[in-house]
Amino acid sequence: MLHIRKPPLTTSPTPERPEARGARAPAQLALWQLNLLRVGYFVMGVGLAVVKWPLLFADKPWGLMDGTTECLLVAMSILALIGLRYPQRMLPVLLFEVAWKLLWLGIVALPLWLDNQLEGATRKQAAAVLWVGIIIAVIPWRHVLTQYVLAPGEPWRRSR
Repeated sequence: MLHIRKPPLTTSPTPERPEARGARAPAQLALWQLNLLRVGYFVMGVGLAVVKWPLLFADKPWGLMDGTTECLLVAMSILALIGLRYPQRMLPVLLFEVAWKLLWLGIVALPLWLDNQLEGATRKQAAAVLWVGIIIAVIPWRHVLTQYVLAPGEPWRRSR
């Protein structure tokens, strides 16, 4: 009698097992690192929810840039709140937050500050953007380096 051996079920690709698709599983962060990330998601998510959600439902027409900015920030707050549950998976949300704020500080605020022209609404915005320091402090940068910079990329196509 011929016995056909079936492959184990654990090798099928699943979102929980990326290594089954040929990719290396992401390194799991320590619990304290996950909880530190949650602090960042909480500050970002709740802060934006308190400040931006009421504006979203204001009874007024929106201009193109103001409407776009408000919707983007509300979406970021929702993603940050999801990060409370999945802190490691949602790490790119925090990286995006750091990227745009550092770009804004370097391209918009710093030249004005160096020319002693950082005032009014731009000064107020700069003060709000500086809260990014909390997010920078909670990100596990070694993990970011190993998982997003040094790790091999995902394939562009499947081999035949």
